[in-house]
Amino acid sequence: MSTVNIPRLDLNTYINGSAEERKAFSDAIGQAFNETGFVTITNHGLSKELIDSLYTRVKSLFALPEDVKMKYEIPGLAGQRGYTGKNKETAKGFKVPDLKEFWQIGQTVTDDAPEKELYPDNVQVAEQPEFNAVTLEVYKKLEAAGIHLLRAIAVYLGLDENYFDDKVHNGNSILRTLHYFPIENPDALSPDAVRAGAHEDINLITLLIGASADGLELLTRDNSWFPVKAHGEDLVVNVGDMLQRLTNNKLKSTTHRVVNPPREEMKNSRFSVPFFLHPKSTMDLTSLPSTIDAEHPKLYTDTTAGEYLDERLREIGLKK
Repeated sequence: MSTVNIPRLDLNTYINGSAEERKAFSDAIGQAFNETGFVTITNHGLSKELIDSLYTRVKSLFALPEDVKMKYEIPGLAGQRGYTGKNKETAKGFKVPDLKEFWQIGQTVTDDAPEKELYPDNVQVAEQPEFNAVTLEVYKKLEAAGIHLLRAIAVYLGLDENYFDDKVHNGNSILRTLHYFPIENPDALSPDAVRAGAHEDINLITLLIGASADGLELLTRDNSWFPVKAHGEDLVVNVGDMLQRLTNNKLKSTTHRVVNPPREEMKNSRFSVPFFLHPKSTMDLTSLPSTIDAEHPKLYTDTTAGEYLDERLREIGLKK
């Protein structure tokens, strides 16, 4: 197996470090995103207490009766707010839905920006008011961490450090709380049914708050699967397709999946919470001129973030 570069980086050294420390962070995240598309991040602004509280609320949410959860599945929103039930999302190119259910929380616009009228309201869980409060807090903290990471990436790309700031302010980001439910009868399972089929993320970058069990794997350049594990409360951060398009493949949106557990553990749930950092829908994803040359011809047609998101939601079955 080839060496897999998933460095553990301290975000505080970029936010508060010296010029040398900030450059070293930017170089390290850029190199990892060029080679494997993944890093792990410590000192990201979320305390252990907040993460523990989040997972307590997430487990309580998915323990609600099916009929209660189903009343929060809102037709017409393509799963972008509230609950999405089992067998609804299918990885691109797969025919069998993923073995999961999830709840999505979107942007809360607090100024008078035009996005205030574009985004649907978040769905409030009447039975779990603490869930509403803790997910909003986590959303804002992950958004703040993501902005710092994008600044480091902008420096690596030779852009102004604040290149992404106005593009992600009031961006269409999503916090997804995920439940990979127990597999009660493995013998009845389709051989193609997995917790999350091999896929690439749609957005700019994804910030993942751990998981309650192993299972996340990335596809290496030598076409082998490599398990991704984080230390304690570290975040796992990876490149999404929007950033890959913008950088003409200089930064790598790596294929990844969540595999089923060993048979003896199939009756256990798995929980995870990814934050998909999206820009505003108007962001131009046309590949940066600096990433195109004779050796690296332009690979993608021009599109906006909104157009690309719409295309991908249809491909994975969330939007008709």
